[in-house]
Amino acid sequence: MENDQFKILIVDDEDDILQFIKYNLEKDNFQVRTASNGKKGLVLAEQETPDLIILDIMMPEMDGVEVCRQLRAKPKFDNTIITFLTARGEDYSQIAAFDEGGDDYITKPIRPRVLTSRIKALLRRKHRSGIKPKENILKINDLTIDKEKVMVQINGKVIDLAKKEFELLSLLASRPGKVFTREEIFRKIWGNDVIVGNRTIDVHIRKLREKIGDKYIKTSKGIGYKMEE
Repeated sequence: MENDQFKILIVDDEDDILQFIKYNLEKDNFQVRTASNGKKGLVLAEQETPDLIILDIMMPEMDGVEVCRQLRAKPKFDNTIITFLTARGEDYSQIAAFDEGGDDYITKPIRPRVLTSRIKALLRRKHRSGIKPKENILKINDLTIDKEKVMVQINGKVIDLAKKEFELLSLLASRPGKVFTREEIFRKIWGNDVIVGNRTIDVHIRKLREKIGDKYIKTSKGIGYKMEE
């Protein structure tokens, strides 16, 4: 994939860091947008739907972790890569960032070559997983999920899924290899305001496995579920 096909949003309250990262990514022909705080970042993300977002963790008004949480609550950002900027030794912040759906982090001070190589690696991983920019097709091996048509196929054969089964499969497939916690699945599929039984996820996973087979969805005992890469 050519770099100019990817759109990147940088959110940081320090203008010199914004311009530094923007300059280095534009040198590699990425499309770059910037925002100076978390609230502006959310607005710009809605407008631009970037392929990758770089968030500073420590920002006034709204920190990067909260921005990530709000983005991950919206299905349109399921396929967006989110990476954080952190100061050395911010272990707690890094854990919080991953808990809210972050994909990676870059440690300050930022080294240009490390930055660009890290960004390229993340985007290559996204492209290999079958998630293409601005498309609603998720493809993992012989499994194809068309989010626009609400259709699932295995080797070209259409699989009939209920609405929540489709949403659950799409969520897991949006980030192959990532373990989604039960709490995260509840929040994204059923929402915070809906009360469901503790076995609800297990029942839906069982039904999915009956319809698509056992090889796609793996259980992480005591944590949640993930889609095999």
